[in-house]
Order: sequence, then C-alpha cells, then structure tokens
Amino acid sequence: MVALHDIMTADVYTVSAATPVADAAQAMVQGRFGSAVVVTGATLIGIFTERDVLRAAAGRGDLSVEAVREWMTEDPVTAGPDEDSEDAAERMLAGGFRHMPIVDHGRVLGIVSLRDLLSARIRRP
Repeated sequence: MVALHDIMTADVYTVSAATPVADAAQAMVQGRFGSAVVVTGATLIGIFTERDVLRAAAGRGDLSVEAVREWMTEDPVTAGPDEDSEDAAERMLAGGFRHMPIVDHGRVLGIVSLRDLLSARIRRP
C-alpha cells in the first residue's frame, strides 16, 4: 500500500475565488501547476484546473476580469493523507478528474494527480 501522504505534492498553489482567470493561468504556467486550490482563508472551497482555463478561454470572456469562481469546481472530491493510492486512483478515474486535494481536518495538506498515482504504481515492487 502506498499512502497518499507519501506521494502527494505538499507545495500547493492556492488562489482566492476572486482571482482573475488570466492571473491564475499565468501562475499555473510559470509554476508548472496543473491546478490551483481555491481557498477562503484556510478553507478549501474549490479547485481550478487546466481544463477550467480552457473552458474559460472558449467562453470568450475577458479573462483579465472574469474570476476563478466562475469556472472552478466547487466542493471538490478530496482524500485523506492515509488513503491508499489505488483507492484514490479508482475514485479519480470514476469521477473523470485528474487532481485531488489531500485534506486533514479541513486543512489542505497537499494535492495528488493521476500522474503521481501512476508514478507510484510504476515504482512499486
């Protein structure tokens, strides 16, 4: 068993719901982040991903003005740090998403991607 805390990325890019889409997208490109965790204070309220950036761009709005809140996924599926990576992968595949925040007692500890899960599977003896 590989627990999520062993493979998650602890350096999570966070934004507020009011952040302009263009600003979030630029930071995601510069930091090579596939997603941004949307928070109010320390509380997780959503997730904003590469797919959301594409949807916003296709919407042809002014991305320097439109806020992340208009395109994010509210109340995303999360996992605990001790959850087995295989179980997390199954939930992500069934739900059709590629990034999942890792949360413990309401606090975001990290994020895991399908790439992280695949890498853990490949490295497993």
